[in-house]
Amino acid sequence: MHLRLAADEGDHSEQIHCRWTIMGPNLNPINSSSGVTVQPWETYRDPAEFDYIVVVGGLLPETLNGSQHLIHYLQRADQAHSPIIGLCTGSFAMIRAGLMRDRRCCVSWFHHKDLTDRYTDVTPVADQLFVDDGDRITCAGGAVAADLAAYIIERHLGQSWARKSLRILVMDNPRPASAPQPQPTSDYHVENKWVKRALLLMEQNLSRPLSTNDIAERLNISKRQLERLFMGDTGESLQKFYRVIRLNYGLWLLQNTQRSITDIAQECGFADTAHFSRAFRNSFDKSPTEYRQP
Repeated sequence: MHLRLAADEGDHSEQIHCRWTIMGPNLNPINSSSGVTVQPWETYRDPAEFDYIVVVGGLLPETLNGSQHLIHYLQRADQAHSPIIGLCTGSFAMIRAGLMRDRRCCVSWFHHKDLTDRYTDVTPVADQLFVDDGDRITCAGGAVAADLAAYIIERHLGQSWARKSLRILVMDNPRPASAPQPQPTSDYHVENKWVKRALLLMEQNLSRPLSTNDIAERLNISKRQLERLFMGDTGESLQKFYRVIRLNYGLWLLQNTQRSITDIAQECGFADTAHFSRAFRNSFDKSPTEYRQP
């Protein structure tokens, strides 16, 4: 979208200042992870013709095991010294192609463990939005793609063109690469698959906490079994551990954002600021207000 809006003076998608294409091994439609089909405009072109080649990530299992044609094309791009960008799990395809050895690779906190469990010759970066390593750029994905696009447009076309597309997209200033990701990386060192899945559901539902019954139903196991497994793997009850996760997130928001304490309390799933402040003080020996004071 950024490229389209920065491509011409108006809003006509004329490829004047920016040009782009969608490539595939053939012209058959490709199913995206959302189920929407994407139609390639052409088959793989000589990678030396591009300023950047962007790999858009899909579902991780398919990115890790399929699309060997993409791996071969990325290796051709590497030989042609073409800069390559990995969006979200697109970086995993770059790793498969052998392009990220001994490099820093930006990864979403959501996929941090997926990367560290599989690859030891890549340095994962999950505390910032994207990493520009010259001919390799990796991005956490999601809305960060817009920040990265603005960064690239400003680099090549100047600030006014980047600002134009941002204004049309109703966005404020783009976040820099070093800005922290909105969610800290979690590593709880649990072993049981049900507990891991429960933790994932908890992380995905911080502002509106799920009941133990809700989590058990989503996992299709009994509440009693879930509570027993959780206690056995963490030494804590599920809801107590859930509160710890939410409070740690609140601490992270206090450290990394300027959001009001009221907003942070709501984001962490507390009914009111007073309830959040009491729980925060019990955990960290300071109130949120005291924590922010210099």
